[in-house]
Amino acid sequence: MTPLVLSCRCLCWMTCLIAVGSIFGVDSRATESDVLTLPDDATTFLKSFCADCHMEGAQEGGLAIDLDTLNDSNAANHAIWVRIHDRIDRGEMPPADYDTIPRRDRAALLQPLGEILRAQHRRNNGATLRRLNRREYQNTMNDMFGTHVNLMDRLPEDGQSHGFDTVGHALGISSVHLRQYIDAADTVVDAAIAKSSTPTPTETINANYADSREGDQFIGKVWKKLDDNAVVFFDDFGYPTGMLRGTSVKTPGRYRIEVTGYAHQSDQPITAHIGGTSFQRGSEKPTYGYVSFPPGPPTTIQLEAWIDERYMIQVTPWGLDTGQYNIRKSGPDDYEGPGLAIKNVSLVGPLVDEFPSRGHRLIFGKMDRREIPPSNPKHRLRSGYRASFEIVSDDPDQEVHEAVRRVASQAFRRAVRDDEVALYFDLYRSERDRGASIEQALRTAVSGILCSPDFLYFVEPGGKLNNHAVATRLSYFLNRTAPDALLRRTADDGRLSDPDERRRQVDRLLESKRSDRFIQDFADAWLNLREIEFTNPDERLFPEYDDYLLHSMKGETHEFLRHAIRVDLPSGQLIDPDFAMLNERLAKHYEIPDVGGPQIRLVHLNPSDVRGGLLAHASILKSSANGTNTSPVVRGVWVTERILGQIPPPPPPGIPGVEPDIRGAATLREQLDKHRDLASCQACHQIIDPPGFALECFDPVGGWRTRYRSLGEGDRVNRKVDGRSVRYRLAQPVDASGQTVEGDSFDSFVQFREIVAANDRRIAQTIVEKLLTFAIGREPGFSDREEIDRIVDSTRNSGYGFRSLIHSVVASELFRTK
Repeated sequence: MTPLVLSCRCLCWMTCLIAVGSIFGVDSRATESDVLTLPDDATTFLKSFCADCHMEGAQEGGLAIDLDTLNDSNAANHAIWVRIHDRIDRGEMPPADYDTIPRRDRAALLQPLGEILRAQHRRNNGATLRRLNRREYQNTMNDMFGTHVNLMDRLPEDGQSHGFDTVGHALGISSVHLRQYIDAADTVVDAAIAKSSTPTPTETINANYADSREGDQFIGKVWKKLDDNAVVFFDDFGYPTGMLRGTSVKTPGRYRIEVTGYAHQSDQPITAHIGGTSFQRGSEKPTYGYVSFPPGPPTTIQLEAWIDERYMIQVTPWGLDTGQYNIRKSGPDDYEGPGLAIKNVSLVGPLVDEFPSRGHRLIFGKMDRREIPPSNPKHRLRSGYRASFEIVSDDPDQEVHEAVRRVASQAFRRAVRDDEVALYFDLYRSERDRGASIEQALRTAVSGILCSPDFLYFVEPGGKLNNHAVATRLSYFLNRTAPDALLRRTADDGRLSDPDERRRQVDRLLESKRSDRFIQDFADAWLNLREIEFTNPDERLFPEYDDYLLHSMKGETHEFLRHAIRVDLPSGQLIDPDFAMLNERLAKHYEIPDVGGPQIRLVHLNPSDVRGGLLAHASILKSSANGTNTSPVVRGVWVTERILGQIPPPPPPGIPGVEPDIRGAATLREQLDKHRDLASCQACHQIIDPPGFALECFDPVGGWRTRYRSLGEGDRVNRKVDGRSVRYRLAQPVDASGQTVEGDSFDSFVQFREIVAANDRRIAQTIVEKLLTFAIGREPGFSDREEIDRIVDSTRNSGYGFRSLIHSVVASELFRTK
C-alpha cells in the first residue's frame, strides 16, 4: 500500500465528510421567505428627498436607489439599503442644500426600513459554517500533539472580510486544502510519535568568537580580542555579521541560549540582537530577542527559543557608531569608543518537558509499544538510525477502539458518539485488511479524524449553544486554540451556563500565556498590523528605519493592548492616554528622552505629547503607508472603519486614484482638493479625508514631521544616519488641519485626537463589533444592533473599559447563540 493510494482514498472519503458537514452546518433560519414592503409615506419620503440624485436614472456618488432590490436576498443590495438607512439617520443625507427634515419625518422611512433590514439580516446571519483558519489550525494541532510544526505555510492563504480571517463566508475550502490537511495530519502525527525508547539527551554547546573561524578572520581587523578572551564589536557591521559557526544545532528543539558579555569602554548599557542564521539560501533569520549588556563584570543573558536544525546564533550590537574613526582602515586596537564585548555563547538543549509527547500518549495511551531490536545492536550507533516499533496486544481491536474514541473526543472538542467512533474504527479495520500493521492502521484512523469536518469546522447547530460549543468559542476567542482540560471539564459539568463561571473562565484565559495569541491575532485583524511588513520603506527617504525599530513597533502595540486589558483601560484612553509603551528604540524614533534598554514598559507622558494612543503608534502608521509616502485617503479609511466603526463604500467605478508626488512639487492634499470637486467623490471624502489629514504629521515609518521628505525639490538636510549623510530633502509643509463631517474643526493632530477620544462610546461600539467578528465567525449586522447597544451600555461605569467590553461580549446573547 503506497502513501499515494492512501492519500487518494482518504481525500475522497474526506470530501464526502466535508459535504455532509456543510449540510448539517446550515441554519434553518435561512429558509424564511417573508417579504416586507415599505409603506406609502416611506416611499414618498424617498421620492421627495432622494429622487433628484439617486433615482430615475440618477446615481450621484455611485448610489442608485431601486425599490425593487429591497427584498432581494443579495448581500450587496442589503448593504446598500443599510447605507441609505444610516446616512439618513445620521443626517448626512439629504445634503445641506435641502431643507432641514424634522426627525419625526425621517422616522416615516427609518422605522419601516429598519424592520425590513432586521428581518433580512436575521434570515441569513447564522447560515455560514466556519472552518479553522490557518493560525487556529496550527495552534490546535501543535497544542494537541505537543509538536512544533510550521503548518501555516503549507496551507493556502485564508480569505478575509474587512481584515478579519475569522469570518465564515470568507473561509472557503478547496481540493488544495483537503490534500494539505492530509499531508499536515501525517506530518504532525509523525512528529508526535516517539522515534526512540528514550528522550533525546540534553547537551550543552559552548562557543566563543575568540577561538572561532570568524575570530581568525576578523580579530585585529574589525574585532578586538581582550585579555579575558572576550571579543569586542565596535559597530553593527553588515559584514562580518556576528554569526558563530560553533553554535550550529544538529537537533531541532527548544534551547536555552546563554550569552555572556558586557559593555566595553562605555558607562551605559549596550543593546544587542540575538538571532538565528543559516547557510540555507532563502532561510528565515529569526529574532530570539533584544537584550542589554551593562558595563562592569560580565553578565550572562538567558533566552529560550525554538531553534531549527543547522541554525547558528548571531549576535549583533545596536546603536554603535564609530563616527569619524574608520575602523576598517585603522583597525580596532586604538579605538577608544564603546563596544560590545562577548565572552561566550552557550546552547543547552533540546529541552524536553515531556517524554513521550502528549500526542504520543493521546494516540497510544497504555498500549504496549515495543522497540524491535535491530538485527545487529551496533546499528543503533549509526548516524540516522531510526528504531522500529510494534504494538503488542491480546485484544488490539479493543485498544484501538479506545484510542479512536480518545483522539476523536480531543479533536472534536466534545464527547463523541458510538457511531462516530465506528466510522474511524472502520477506517482502521480497512487498513488492517490491506496488510497494514496495527500502528500504521491506527495512524491512518487518527489522520482521518484530523481531516474530519468535526475537527476542521466549528460545528454549531442553530439556536442557543451548548456548553461545549461555548467552551470552543471562548477558547478560540481568547487563546486561539481548542479548550484546555480545565475548560473542557467545566463544559462537561454544564457549568458554562452559569454567567459567573463564564466570567471566571474569561479572566483565567486572559491571564494565560496563550492570550498573547489573542492580542497578536486581534491586533492583526482589527488594526491591520498583519500588513506591517507588506512594504519596506525606501531607505533613501527613511534611512533611520531598521529591524530593531520594526520589532519594537509591533511590541509597542501588543504591550499597549495587553496593558489595556489588564487595567480595563477606558476606550477614550485607547486614543488619548497619559502614557506610552516604549523602549529605547521607540523613544529615539519618537524623540522622547531618558528611556533606555530594549524592554518595552510604561512611560508617563506630558499632556502635549503626541504619542501614546493607537493613532500615533508607529506600527499602525507604517501599516497604513506604502513605504514611500502616505495617503490621507488610506489612513482616513483606517480611522473611519477601525476606530469610528463606519465602513466607507468602495469608490465609484471609473474614478482614478490620486498618486502622491514624491518629487515634492505638490502635496497630496492639494491633489485631493481637486479630486473632491468631483460630485461623485464629495460624499465619502468629506468623511474619510479629515482623519487622514490629521495623521499627515506622521511619515510612513511613524516619525513626526512638519515637512514632507522628497527625493527631488526641497531643502538639503544636515543629518547623518549610521555615519552616512541622508539623501532626502525637506519639501512642502504638512497641513494637519481639517473639519470632521460632524463639523468639529481642528488645527493639529492633538486637537483631532481630543475630538476622537471624546467619542468614547462610539469607539467602544466599534471595538465590540470587532470583538464579535473575531469571536463568533461572522460580522455583526443590522439585526444585532440592539444587542450591541446593550453590550456597550453595560460597560458605561467602567468608561467602556477594554476588559469590561470583552466580558460583556462573552456574556451576550450574540456570543452564546448561532
